[in-house]
Amino acid sequence: MSWSSAPVLVSSYLKLMIQLPNSPTLLYVANPMSAWCYGFTPIVRRLKALWHGRLQVKLLLGNLQAYATESLLKEEKERLALSWHRVQERAFLPFDYSFFTRPHFVFATEPACKALLCVRLLRPLLTLEVLRAMHSAFFADGLDLKDPAVLVRIVGLFGISENLFLTLFEAEEIMQQLEEEFAHVEQLGVSNFPSVFLQTSQGIEQLATGFCPLDQLEQRMLQVLEAA
Repeated sequence: MSWSSAPVLVSSYLKLMIQLPNSPTLLYVANPMSAWCYGFTPIVRRLKALWHGRLQVKLLLGNLQAYATESLLKEEKERLALSWHRVQERAFLPFDYSFFTRPHFVFATEPACKALLCVRLLRPLLTLEVLRAMHSAFFADGLDLKDPAVLVRIVGLFGISENLFLTLFEAEEIMQQLEEEFAHVEQLGVSNFPSVFLQTSQGIEQLATGFCPLDQLEQRMLQVLEAA
């Protein structure tokens, strides 16, 4: 964002802070094992902080190879490695590239998605923070998010009891709800992670498909709010 456009953005922001009777909801469609979401989650967290008390953020879970059963092929690892490097260049976040030396790794995201759904039910205000912790655990620390023990350890950092979490995590209703959420995200037309929508009294408007800087996301959000 240029210095010349900053006063306009601030003015629009302050006007909307006065006018908005109800908090709009940012729908953040992500996956805990998506590298681009790893890069983008800090942007969503900063936006939420900037709009503290005036913007709700809801995480929606997208199906990224949720039910994969086959080990990653050499070509798939090469594509992932390229993606990781691109995210690192854009977001300046650490990656553990020893991941690519693992033999027979199955890139299945269903357990991590299911864990986040449990967190959203148990501690909705912590969902975005747990997502950030899962990103770091997988991409920076090289932990396997398919391992329930790893997931228990992560959610435990946020005060969620192991027994309560595992009871919900292993329930058939959670799997059904996750499948319904995947279907809902597909109906929204999401083809890339991350994707961002804004829900207001006027409906749902898409703000971004894929990674984008904070200023672009906020400007787009302001445009939608001003038109609402």
